[in-house]
Amino acid sequence: MRLQNQLEALLEEAHIKLSSLVSDLLGVSARRMLKAIADGGTDPAALAALADKKLRATQAQLCDALGACTELQPVYRRLLKMFLEELHLIEQQIGQLDQEMAALLSQHPESVQRLSEIPGLGVDSAQQIIAEVGATPATFPSGKHLSSWVGACPGDQESAEVSQSHRSPKGNRHMRRILNQAANAAVKAKGTIFEIVYRRLVTRLGHNQTIGAIAHRLCRLIWIILHQGVRYEERGPSVNTKSRRQRPSRMIRELRNLGYRVEPLGTPA
Repeated sequence: MRLQNQLEALLEEAHIKLSSLVSDLLGVSARRMLKAIADGGTDPAALAALADKKLRATQAQLCDALGACTELQPVYRRLLKMFLEELHLIEQQIGQLDQEMAALLSQHPESVQRLSEIPGLGVDSAQQIIAEVGATPATFPSGKHLSSWVGACPGDQESAEVSQSHRSPKGNRHMRRILNQAANAAVKAKGTIFEIVYRRLVTRLGHNQTIGAIAHRLCRLIWIILHQGVRYEERGPSVNTKSRRQRPSRMIRELRNLGYRVEPLGTPA
């Protein structure tokens, strides 16, 4: 996040308005254009042609945003190249840490697989959750205790039997960030129970509070799956044989790419 903010500030100083047209300044399309600029590209039309066809911005808008590249000073190109090299190094280090985490969690492949089947979660986030709470969160006697420790539950601050605040406690910031990201992804999964709950609550609570409520549900669901050793069972309307078969296969493929040894035992309940 810090690197992205610095990169956006550099582009603003260089009068390159790319951040106003792309949703992710570090995405594939934006990075392709930024690399071409760092390598000396000066033609706005040629740079705009590097963008993905699915990008909402038109070629004319991109050309206008990249117009300053025709007379861009060399110092900006050097700084931009340094930013991209630092980003590449960070991504390499993250990849190495992911591999080391997978090696440390190689004793719990079933726990990782069960968690990664939950909508909104993947192998990456499942490994981070297990690293925080353990493969069987025995420290927490119930899902309520886990959500309270994470800080994914509404607070209950009272004085003289008068409720003062329902703000969530601070809890574990890292786990709460994972749950909020997972909740945002889960509500976009078509036909899942999380999408239904989001649509039912968002008109009354607003987006942020609804995501908090879904993160709370996810936290308690994570405790049930890890503590009781059960598999996730979708209750949404789009459940069918094909979707049940495709998701576990995809998760198994990701686990094997990280070095886990996974043998499917059968179709999950």
